[in-house]
Amino acid sequence: MAVWDLSVSVEELGPEAPPLKISVTSDLHIGGVILKTVEKSQIKQDWSDHALWWEQKQQWLLKPSWTLDKCGIHADARLCLTPQHKPLQLVMPSSIVLRMRVCFSSPVFRTIMGICKLLNIRRPEELSLLWPVEEKKKKKDKDVGEEVYDITCAPLPSTGTIPKLANGMPAFFAETPETEVVYKILAVSQPAPAPETIAKLYRTTNIMEKAHINSRWLDSSRSLLQQGVKENDKLILRFKYYTFHDIIPQADVVRLTQLYEQSRWAILLEEIECTEEEMMVFAALQYHIGKVSLTEQSVASCPAMEDLDSALQCLEVKMEGESSADDMLETMTAPELHDYLKIFRPKRLTLKGYKQYWFTFKDTTISYYKSKEESSKEPIQQMNLKGCEVAPDVSVAGQKFCIRLLIPGPEGMNEVYLRCEHEQQYSRWMAACRLASKGKTLADSSFSSEVQSIQSFLAMQKTTPRNNTAQTDESINTHSLVSPRYQKKYKPKQVPHLEYMFELVNYCIIRNTIPLTVSYFATTYKLGCRKDEVLGIANNRLIRIDLSVGDVVKTWRYNTMRQWNVNWDIKQVAIEFDGNVNIAFSCVTANCKIVHEYIGGYIFMSTRCREQSDTLNEELFHKLTGGHEAL
Repeated sequence: MAVWDLSVSVEELGPEAPPLKISVTSDLHIGGVILKTVEKSQIKQDWSDHALWWEQKQQWLLKPSWTLDKCGIHADARLCLTPQHKPLQLVMPSSIVLRMRVCFSSPVFRTIMGICKLLNIRRPEELSLLWPVEEKKKKKDKDVGEEVYDITCAPLPSTGTIPKLANGMPAFFAETPETEVVYKILAVSQPAPAPETIAKLYRTTNIMEKAHINSRWLDSSRSLLQQGVKENDKLILRFKYYTFHDIIPQADVVRLTQLYEQSRWAILLEEIECTEEEMMVFAALQYHIGKVSLTEQSVASCPAMEDLDSALQCLEVKMEGESSADDMLETMTAPELHDYLKIFRPKRLTLKGYKQYWFTFKDTTISYYKSKEESSKEPIQQMNLKGCEVAPDVSVAGQKFCIRLLIPGPEGMNEVYLRCEHEQQYSRWMAACRLASKGKTLADSSFSSEVQSIQSFLAMQKTTPRNNTAQTDESINTHSLVSPRYQKKYKPKQVPHLEYMFELVNYCIIRNTIPLTVSYFATTYKLGCRKDEVLGIANNRLIRIDLSVGDVVKTWRYNTMRQWNVNWDIKQVAIEFDGNVNIAFSCVTANCKIVHEYIGGYIFMSTRCREQSDTLNEELFHKLTGGHEAL
């Protein structure tokens, strides 16, 4: 067997050091190359975390038993012996920056699992990494360097092990007062920065800029080094998939706080849209969360933990939507609703014109008639709400109680608005619609609790100042509570004073009742067409938006999707739905792999259930999101 020289550079020798020449044969395995390189470097240290990086091919050589011939390595190959774990600056959803060691050789999906295990964040599949927005350089205006919390001394989390807890936090953070402070910063909401600092932060001004932000997501199937991430680079950790599974306040302290922080900043920087009433409810909750977090000494020992049952039941209804067995006997007649309501079907460039009809709600179907007297005849229309999308459109101050329905149809989603006269009527019909969307009837035992939770939500929108404790406008920093366009309209709202974790759960409940979490991508639907449109990807549907008009053209739900494919040569995504409906589009602002991963990721999230263990099905995730690069 012929002997030839292989060039291997060693990172520990420095960037200026010449590569080492190693005499090898084609049948020498990768482990043997590493052994020879270590011996020739004459550096005595722990090399167990090191691996070979093939520069020309941009790939790791992680199988030590493979021979050079099997890997396709010849004399012209340039290899580098480098650590697999390196320091990285990680911007958390709360905007604090952590410097920690992460894995540069594993797929990003597994790297995030390691990050979340160290920080005690469950459900790492909901998060991902993206590049930060490039900051514009300003003349003579250099901001003071932001504080970076260094935790590179933390032990690397091993796969399959559960981190040991001490004083309610991972054992590493409990070792020193400095690391304990870092964990409390992660687990307790921090005060908002000064208005001048908020004003300097980047904010998107239109839907196309939001589409450009989503082009910065990293590929979950490839490693950090394969995607050009270097040691000490800065990346942003964010919740990517808005399907929050199995939230347990006692175990999800950091997860809940970071989710709250991401939602808060998204509202302040106007990354998501909400009405003035919704903005004020969020502002009131933010105010109390900030107030209570200042006095919280130990999040893990919060006495309000035992009082969360009702809130968690409400959270389960809104976030999980899991179907349960019908505990009513078939012989029993399910209750019905009868009322005069107003209905409106939006069309392009038309004002909302509501018409009043007599409505009946039976099982999961809504029927309406011209009047109560004609209810014995054939209805004008029947709408089966099973699988539909239900969203509130409410303003208590304006006495507006509307229910927005997106009902699946052969060619997409049909939008319908129902308007109620008062809170009691709205609470009943909204609860019925939510249960029907999950395939449940009014006979379900959760109907009354759903009505109560809706009434509680409406009560939060009412101004209820307390005696001798009402805050004045001057005493509240409105810049840290509402977005700039609502600054002048701000009115101090009060909500019941709750303990810290109870506030966080309430915030997540209300946050999830509003369909804000849509990720946008600029697309074209015909090859060679210059007309750009926007594709919105939500946790259960795809939305096609016409930029010229600003209207939603079509909506398709994932449960009507038969298959989706990507033509990697022309970068086009093709999707087939029920009823022989086919769409094909090309991505303008992002790689089609990101869109493919979004769709596959949401479908993966829908496969989770409480009966499963905490072990993630990583192989299934990569099959659904990896495309032609699936592992």
